[in-house]
Amino acid sequence: MLDEYVRRILCARVYDVAIESPITEARQLSSRYQNRILLKREDLQEVYSFKIRGAYNKIAQLSPEQMARGVVTASAGNHAQGVALSATRLGIKATIVMPRTTPQIKVDGVRGRGGKVVLHGDTYDEASAHAAHLAETQGMAMIPAYDDVDVIAGQGTIGMEILRQWRGPLDAIFLPVGGGGLCAGVAAYVKYLRPEIRIIAVEPEDAACLKAALAAGRRVTLPQVGLFADGVAVAQIGKEPFRILRNIVDDVVTVTTDEICAAIKHIFDDTRSISEPAGALALAGLTKYIETSGVTGETLLAVESGANTNFDRLRYIAERTEIGEQREAVLAVTIPEKPGSFKAFCTAIGRRNITEFNYRLGSPEAAHIFLGVQVSPGGEDREALVSHLQERGYDVLDLTDDEMAKLHIRHMVGGRAQADHEVLYRFEFPERPGALAHFLSRLGARWNISLFHYRNHGAAYGRVLLGLQVPPKERAALRGLLTEIGYLFTEETGNPAYRLFLGRDA
Repeated sequence: MLDEYVRRILCARVYDVAIESPITEARQLSSRYQNRILLKREDLQEVYSFKIRGAYNKIAQLSPEQMARGVVTASAGNHAQGVALSATRLGIKATIVMPRTTPQIKVDGVRGRGGKVVLHGDTYDEASAHAAHLAETQGMAMIPAYDDVDVIAGQGTIGMEILRQWRGPLDAIFLPVGGGGLCAGVAAYVKYLRPEIRIIAVEPEDAACLKAALAAGRRVTLPQVGLFADGVAVAQIGKEPFRILRNIVDDVVTVTTDEICAAIKHIFDDTRSISEPAGALALAGLTKYIETSGVTGETLLAVESGANTNFDRLRYIAERTEIGEQREAVLAVTIPEKPGSFKAFCTAIGRRNITEFNYRLGSPEAAHIFLGVQVSPGGEDREALVSHLQERGYDVLDLTDDEMAKLHIRHMVGGRAQADHEVLYRFEFPERPGALAHFLSRLGARWNISLFHYRNHGAAYGRVLLGLQVPPKERAALRGLLTEIGYLFTEETGNPAYRLFLGRDA
């Protein structure tokens, strides 16, 4: 199996459009983590992503008759730009079906590279179905994003370059996984020639389709996937990538959104380039691997796979980076509501930098403070701070890992509503005109809205916190309706941050 892929990789046609991307040593990160850390810079491709390799190799293999009819694909991101540029270079027509939720920067990128954009549906699945319909009815060749031998071989040229460029010791290669095409191609080549090099797949915790498949021994479909790292937001690993990876991948590391944000900052600090979330995924896995395994003195390489991110998204990334680097603790602290309490509390904190301090009078007896404090990385300092405050008699709740607190509560601290029978839900809405109106029309007027918070993070999906007044006997009906509407939701009624800062009762 691997020898056939090595042959295909060696014969792949990618260098008409792709560069042999350099390997950059991340010197600051290497010093910090006591390992030699390398970055394979696929963000430097013309389309700012490795996807150009597989797309061009696939299209270049088509017959003259197929090229004359043009190509079609479905993509909300980097694959779309790769197909558009590849088709333009080969002088053929390309139709790219993209969900209507696709950020404008990516739509413009496809059009600017000669592709015809068709906006269809709100999800990738709807766009993909429409692309398949166009391929069938108009005779165009379908260009898969990852589940295809020629696409996999094109991405595998990255592995060929790594072994040719880096002649020294190399202990492990970290690769991002969405559909699995990149990881499969690189792993096939590297394991055939250098089987001692560990292949570590990296996935977001909320989109770990390869990890789930390996655990089950077969491909599975995740019921839902997180959308922050949209380039790898795939519910099921590709059939051909899984056939390859199930036997040769050495480990799978999963990372959080905050850890991805920290990796974006790490890349910026060492290279002055800004990676997209999926592009920094492999480095996030690499640093987590070091932290959990304790390895030192090794040479570790991460593929920086892309740099197509919306500028508006940077404010959200920056906000989460300190937590991802474990340099900020987010705490809820209860102090007495009496003169001198704030001064005493600040004295207890000591000479630490306070990054956030939110408070409003809640009751005559106690004040609940939403607090951000800088701490040393590693987690021990955060735990020591919590213990220190508790020893001083303060009631402390650590919210550093509470997603709702970081997304919504920190922006809403300011008083309690006296709302009877309030239930709280967190949603992800498609970021397009009319999405909220559609949701509210489906929800109807049966229950009163008692709380609403939304922030635009420059992504394809917006995050919404919604409170409704729903009597207990009607809550099953509400959940049924929310499931029917179809937006991703999580109930947060029991969330301790909500109970402290927004709920009716402390």
